Amino acid sequence: MRATVTLGKTGITTNKNAFGALPIQRISKEDAVRLLRKAYDNGITFFDTARWYTDSESKVGEAFSGIRDQVFIATKTGAKNAADFRKDLETSLVELRTDYIDLYQFHNPPFSPKPGDGTGLYEAALEAKAQGKIRHIGITNHRLAVAKEAIESGLYETLQFPFSYLATDKDIGLVEACGKADMGFIAMKALSGGLITNSAAAYAYLAQYDNVLPIWGVQRESELDEFLAYIDNPPAMTKELAALISHDREELSGDFCRGCGYCMPCPMGIEINTCARMSLLLRRSPSAKNLSESGQEMMMKIENCIHCNQCKSKCPYGLDTPALLQKNLEDYKKVLAGEVQV
Repeated sequence: MRATVTLGKTGITTNKNAFGALPIQRISKEDAVRLLRKAYDNGITFFDTARWYTDSESKVGEAFSGIRDQVFIATKTGAKNAADFRKDLETSLVELRTDYIDLYQFHNPPFSPKPGDGTGLYEAALEAKAQGKIRHIGITNHRLAVAKEAIESGLYETLQFPFSYLATDKDIGLVEACGKADMGFIAMKALSGGLITNSAAAYAYLAQYDNVLPIWGVQRESELDEFLAYIDNPPAMTKELAALISHDREELSGDFCRGCGYCMPCPMGIEINTCARMSLLLRRSPSAKNLSESGQEMMMKIENCIHCNQCKSKCPYGLDTPALLQKNLEDYKKVLAGEVQV
């Protein structure tokens, strides 16, 4: 029997695999549409995108034109006021080729919007819901305090938050709080931005939580095939997978960059969300590109850091980003010099 999850009081019930459409920005419309349709044809019915994901919405819209009522579409707005909220919503409806959005989410706001807060955001969401343009109101975040505030407010039907087998007790507490509040929990970064390389272990861990819907960011057909295989043959938590998870937790404990990108852009052109985790990427998911001439050029830009601390102030995980960048550059130079093997 296929595993399903119901997103709290929304009543949305879907296969326990959701398609994260952020990566399809990087591929052609033809390839993206083919991937999206293959996902649907093989049992995935929940698709998550955002206004910020460049042409992702339009690719999702083309893929499901004509079968709109067979899928659940979630998207997001980063609007800071009611006027921009309405503008984003209308743009999303056009791009997605639909007259309603199943789940409309506030995209990583620095606070939890609520009626009377002066922004008009939540009032605009209620207005759109009354008009039938959105069916459910959710919020996404990377900050524990904002996530807790959203749960406690009782205003939201879903929370989207980073959750993987690298989760802390505080993260697990959010999952449990959502369950008690009958609020759907959508797990983003279930592979921790590429640092988790065993998808079976990632799936088995999240499968232990009945109220969690994992979103898998998909760009390649091979990635999709892995998760499609788990629909009918879900990985069980074996001693081997538990040992792998334990090893990864030990290796990745402490301060590490999740690659969320909220530190960007850098005034000096440093690709922070890649460079600040290069040491881990070289060890865990090595790519020749990272050591190529272009990769070296990217990493050497760290030497231009002016320590303005903009990245540090914007990091939702409280990392000392400039220090992390410098450490990764030092490690990288050792790899180039052959002092460290990867």
